[in-house]
Amino acid sequence: MPGSILGEAGGLFGGAVTRKTATRLDCPSCGSAHVAQVLGDNGGISYVCTACGHSWS
Repeated sequence: MPGSILGEAGGLFGGAVTRKTATRLDCPSCGSAHVAQVLGDNGGISYVCTACGHSWS
């Protein structure tokens, strides 16, 4: 029995693709990076700044 979960997983993740870039979304009103993605009224995607409360789509 392996001594750790890494030993148990073995080579399962050998072919996995890892993403090295992230998209950063800043509030257009205050510039904060504290932005939440929410479901809009018509089913679209909207964003809300948790720092200042500004919302946009």
